[in-house]
Amino acid sequence: MFVAALQMVSTESLPANLAQAKRLLQHAADRGAELAVLPEYFCLIGAKDDDKLAIQERLGAGPIQDFIAAQAQALGLWIVAGTLPLTPDAPTPPGAQPRVFNSSLAFDPQGVCVARYDKVHLFRFDNGREAYDESRVLQAGTQPTQFALPSKDGHVWQVGMSVCYDLRFAELYRGYAASGADLLLVPSAFTHTTGQAHWEVLLRARAIENLSFVAAAAQGGVHPGGRRTWGQSMVVDPWGVVLAQQAQEPGVVMAECQAAELARCRSQLPALQHRVL
Repeated sequence: MFVAALQMVSTESLPANLAQAKRLLQHAADRGAELAVLPEYFCLIGAKDDDKLAIQERLGAGPIQDFIAAQAQALGLWIVAGTLPLTPDAPTPPGAQPRVFNSSLAFDPQGVCVARYDKVHLFRFDNGREAYDESRVLQAGTQPTQFALPSKDGHVWQVGMSVCYDLRFAELYRGYAASGADLLLVPSAFTHTTGQAHWEVLLRARAIENLSFVAAAAQGGVHPGGRRTWGQSMVVDPWGVVLAQQAQEPGVVMAECQAAELARCRSQLPALQHRVL
């Protein structure tokens, strides 16, 4: 199965971001991708944390979800919509700061949303020069999410969903592996500072320790307010080999995930069967 990790440089303009995503999705489909993964915040990266509140949608309705569903159906693609802001079911208590879920949605080629994952781990970082705290406007999810993707190659891929900062929490991915996942998705918007230090080594570690393919679609460039993201979208095989990657700027990073290679790695090194704890 050919998997495409789409790298973007999203801005504060929702229409411009959707147009950028549409071009990349078309390019991925033209190159034979069966699954395309958009990055975290593909629909908007504004100058302020609370900019995303203005475009929030309820699950199942809204222009962003309608756009992805239409693209999946038109292109015959499985699409994982990086993340978009979804409105919680419970109303915001009086006087409380409004919050949204940072949600990753999977759509099948018929345009049906088949899975939802709300980002569990919320990023916080402050080195004295740049500071982030997603909990100001985001509500943390509580549940891992996995879905089945019947590929044209005859293999039913078990796909584990995650987002960005989740990458630092190995137990999430170990849980997916224990549940049979063989492809792990990591749509992200890693900062340039943390990405330069940790991005590649963490992605390769998650692939190696879980003997799984990993597809990481990232933001890669300079955004409103001067925010700079690391990029380096990549696809990694179960042995930790980087099959394809791109440093910066918008693009399609695509590689073939082979079920036979997955089986070979897991047969030669049955580490998943040797777990004790």
